[in-house]
Amino acid sequence: MPSITQLEYVLAVHKNGHFGRAAAELGVSQPTLSSQVRKVEAELGVILFDRQSKPIALTDQGRKLIDLARAVVSAHDELIDAAGGTSAEPAGPFSLGIIPTLAPYVLPWFLGEFAARFPAVELSILERPTDDILLELSAGRMDAGILATPLGEASLEEHVLFYDPFYLYAHPDEPLLAKEAVEVSDIDSGKLWLLEDGHCFRAQVINLCGIAGASLLGSVSFAGGSFETLRHLIDASGGCTLFPETYARTLSRAARARSVRPFGDRVPTREVSLVHHRGAWKTRTRDALVELIVRNMPRCFEREPAEGEILAVRVER
Repeated sequence: MPSITQLEYVLAVHKNGHFGRAAAELGVSQPTLSSQVRKVEAELGVILFDRQSKPIALTDQGRKLIDLARAVVSAHDELIDAAGGTSAEPAGPFSLGIIPTLAPYVLPWFLGEFAARFPAVELSILERPTDDILLELSAGRMDAGILATPLGEASLEEHVLFYDPFYLYAHPDEPLLAKEAVEVSDIDSGKLWLLEDGHCFRAQVINLCGIAGASLLGSVSFAGGSFETLRHLIDASGGCTLFPETYARTLSRAARARSVRPFGDRVPTREVSLVHHRGAWKTRTRDALVELIVRNMPRCFEREPAEGEILAVRVER
């Protein structure tokens, strides 16, 4: 059977999509790496990589086996760590992805305290769209991500952190603001501004409202890259959008009173989780992150959503 080292070679090729870069990362020659990967393929009786693709990609058989290879290597690493560790404190490198619609609002809850309490952890934080984080988790280039869930990915494990309710944000002249609370059915889809494609928040709003965005400036169409951009556009040009509590709570009290309204009977809500590959083993750092985030989150996020309020992350086609 393949050795741990050989499986590490396979995982490095998958991670880098290139034999040369994988060899450089591992500190071995490319011929040595290629030879060991071929030995693994010979022993397993399968071809793991399509060497003609750019970047190098897994074959169908390789996709079926890569998670098992990662689980074996992770179990080995965890065994070595448990046997040699003298402290239960988190330590070592840890790469954390977070989506742009959460990063500015959630990171301040825990980042300073985490750095002070766990100086032995080399924490790298990368702000990326959901699909990029999922790709990095799958390739083993990222240890965990903070994402909107549920994702429906069998290879991933999700630890729910909090629930983020949505609000309507509208231009001060919008008639909807005369109501104390609004319903989804009240929203005119022709007036709704959206984030640009690639944001899971956009997909959630599309699933909720069944629309693809507004064009309120004649021939000009626009999809925003941030909540701040959408807010300023609405204030200047009219229309409305949906904002999550994580962003809405950063607005001034006057802005919330003027332009923000809650939803009534059914409150659209996004579930936010720390997500990692099922084969990943850096449990002490993950547990520390989850504990700090949940303990430091504002009390307004303690509400449990009712059945049917959590929005789908993917656009239904």
